[in-house]
Amino acid sequence: MLTEQLAAEGIVDGTDVEWLHLIVGDWQLIADLSFADLVLWVPVAGEPGRFRIVAHCRPTTGTTVYPHDEVGALSTPAETELLERACGEAAVVAAPADANELAGAEAIPVVRGGRPIAVLTRHSEEQRRSGGSRLERNYRSCANALLAMIAEGAFPDLDAPSGARRGEPRVGDGLIVLNREGRVRYASPNGVSVIHRLGHDGEIEGRYLAEVVSGLVDQHRPVDESLPLVLTGRAPWRSEIESGRIAVSLRAIPLTRAGLRTGAVVLARDISEIRRRERELFSRDVMIREMHHRVKNNLQTVSALLRLQERRMSSGEARDALQEAMRRVSIIAVVHDALSQGIDATVEFDEIVDKGLRLTPELAGPHVEISLRRTGSFGSISSGDATSLALALTELVANAIEHGFPAPAAEPAEAGETPAAGERRPAHVWVSPERTGERLRVVVADDGAGLDPERGPGTGLGTQIVRTLISTDLAGTIEWRAREEGGTEAIIDVPLRSD
Repeated sequence: MLTEQLAAEGIVDGTDVEWLHLIVGDWQLIADLSFADLVLWVPVAGEPGRFRIVAHCRPTTGTTVYPHDEVGALSTPAETELLERACGEAAVVAAPADANELAGAEAIPVVRGGRPIAVLTRHSEEQRRSGGSRLERNYRSCANALLAMIAEGAFPDLDAPSGARRGEPRVGDGLIVLNREGRVRYASPNGVSVIHRLGHDGEIEGRYLAEVVSGLVDQHRPVDESLPLVLTGRAPWRSEIESGRIAVSLRAIPLTRAGLRTGAVVLARDISEIRRRERELFSRDVMIREMHHRVKNNLQTVSALLRLQERRMSSGEARDALQEAMRRVSIIAVVHDALSQGIDATVEFDEIVDKGLRLTPELAGPHVEISLRRTGSFGSISSGDATSLALALTELVANAIEHGFPAPAAEPAEAGETPAAGERRPAHVWVSPERTGERLRVVVADDGAGLDPERGPGTGLGTQIVRTLISTDLAGTIEWRAREEGGTEAIIDVPLRSD
């Protein structure tokens, strides 16, 4: 990491580190305009007269001079002399023509607050440094202006918005060079094509870019307030314009010399397809969220119907079966309710488990007072795993309550004696998750009656559901064992999906 490399060389001042991060974050632009490699050097801590490479950028518009990564290399005596000259003169300096290893290289001091804190070097092939097409000459002219601004401490601009956005324009997407008044001095072929896609069918060189674009903007849509400043090159901002189904991303970089604005570079990119896909993704996410919401509502309706049916049952066994079905439907509804609250592929599982635990205490008889507690955090769980895991956990908790704390057998009362109500004894159930990398281990423990050594965990419907969910849906394992302090433990071990 750049921050660690700078710290190793004694550069720990937060402002200096941030400045160098801004340089590295934006220097692909300069490398592409220069058709050249850029190398960032910093002084070596404790070794005066030595420099070390901490970052290296290759151009996407031409071939690289350095086929191997140069980060970490120390400067040779010839390189040190060039780097120290740049720092001493506080200006762009070129290597001597007879310097074989540095032929054509240039050193640019990275100035912040009036002092050099690092040095950039630019390395390009011979044919790239002279002659070339009109496009290449304008590219290099813009690169030279930006490098001179770095040497003056005027670039990067702290007022510019930080961070890249999808659709950020690049040099090859379209370049428009403005003069001080905002007239187009040069437009690359791709830059002209972008403006033509917006609906302009004439030349743009010699015209005001703001005047050309203003007649193309869709007036029925909100316009970014920063657009005029971007189109005139007066602010280092980004903006977008739309005309019909065409969307264009713009980025302006004012060019200055000795503090005076001399013009601007405007990068333009057709992002129509990117924005169309984003709108489709957003519509899909909204649709999925609405589907989860409707599924939740439907499940609640099913639960209500089961409740009505349960009230009409005269058989106690049938009522119990319907109550179990209602509980299972309700926990699935809880998962879909959580999924309907956002558009992420994961859900915070702690809230789902806590809601599921609140559905189970009614299974306990009047002889016990159940205490349910979650110790630890599940964190984020993939939506694909959430339903199966939530259902399995609530089944295990329900089994722990139902079979771990059975009602005591009633003792026959003596003649003339009324049976007294027994005291409610405390009963505890714990759910303890533990995450290790891509695996989740959950222990569901109780301090109840414990496992029957002859029957084991049993073969009821709840146990069958748990085994199927864990082994088939979650590709995990489950085992039951006696708890040392008394009671039973069910241990789940499952792999977690990454999304």
